[in-house]
Amino acid sequence: MNEMLAHTQPGIQFQSSFNPSVYCPSLLSSRMLLRRVGLTALSVLAPVALAVALAVYRLDPFDPAPLPLEEIFSHEVVVAPRVNGRLLLDSELLASGQLLGAEDFAFDSDSQVIYTGCADGWIKKVSVNHSAADIVVHNLVNTGGRPLGIALGLNRELIVADADKGLLHVTTDSEVKLLTDEAEGRKFKLTDGVDIAKDGTVYFTDASWKYSLHDSVWEFLEGRPHGKLLSFNPITGETRVLARDLYFPNGVVVSPDQKYIVFCETIMRRCRKYITQGENAGSIDPFVDNLPGLPDNIRYDGANQLYWIGLPMSVKPYWDIAQSYPMVRKVVGIITRHIGRPRFEKNSGVLALDLEGMPVAHYYDPGLGLITGAITVGEHLYLGSLGYPHILRVNISQHPAL
Repeated sequence: MNEMLAHTQPGIQFQSSFNPSVYCPSLLSSRMLLRRVGLTALSVLAPVALAVALAVYRLDPFDPAPLPLEEIFSHEVVVAPRVNGRLLLDSELLASGQLLGAEDFAFDSDSQVIYTGCADGWIKKVSVNHSAADIVVHNLVNTGGRPLGIALGLNRELIVADADKGLLHVTTDSEVKLLTDEAEGRKFKLTDGVDIAKDGTVYFTDASWKYSLHDSVWEFLEGRPHGKLLSFNPITGETRVLARDLYFPNGVVVSPDQKYIVFCETIMRRCRKYITQGENAGSIDPFVDNLPGLPDNIRYDGANQLYWIGLPMSVKPYWDIAQSYPMVRKVVGIITRHIGRPRFEKNSGVLALDLEGMPVAHYYDPGLGLITGAITVGEHLYLGSLGYPHILRVNISQHPAL
């Protein structure tokens, strides 16, 4: 408008801005009225919204329990002396689109094949080649469930912890057989990690007898121990509960000397040792506490004499608050039920520990989430996840933790 008037009346100067309230007092009054109405409405609606929120909180049946904080926070957070914080940038993406949720690995050194279980139920064979372009993926067998932990048996068969089906045996002819799906009269709900001792004993975990993998977020929010560490004797067919009342027991690995097994307790941010031999057999000792993330799978790297632990997410102050206060976890539960689950999975990666449980190296990336575990083959570290449609591979000689 100003520009048009300047053209029609040369020589007349106009202010660059136009304040309608100077010429239209009624407009200013209308704005003030609207502001007052808005403030009045807010003062009325805010208490109503608060009352509704409190009512929803009180009426919601979800009842989280206090966690044993004295155990969770009893140590300083573990810090590795060597770190690579650019894991995603240093990695290759292998078989993209063919390996959705390749959660755990078993490597057959004779055939140079990695076996892994995927989110679609397929157990797949992945050829190991130096060139990413030459990686070949074959479908082996579909379990009809969700295979998680996987281990190569003494006769090249596969033992699979299937979250939905239980502990499975996959023959060399790709036949799937159920080994066990219950203990002490209670069905497994979330069969998770697995490893095999040299005597053939299978050690595995049932992360929760209450919640399935699909509903596992509630295990974390509820804060009660529903997990078990178990063994299966392939000769007698006996399933034994070795430890109960665990907070989401996850990955498990037999020590190289076969004297103990290490199992990860995800919610508690720790790994512990279950002694299998000697006068202390049956006892549980600490291995590593207050990890920098929530531990998932654990695998032994014989070439480097290291344990590799998958860390699906790092631990941040907001997670400390949630674990410390059941009320906060209940609010998160209500949000999860009515809106959707908040996503906390960031800064994911893997941590290398020596045989004494001391940290050696930490590989992670702020852009990664839900990395569940890793194995080494030669100079390469292969990483799996719960959600990516590929596996990651990094040459740890070319891209070491420093």
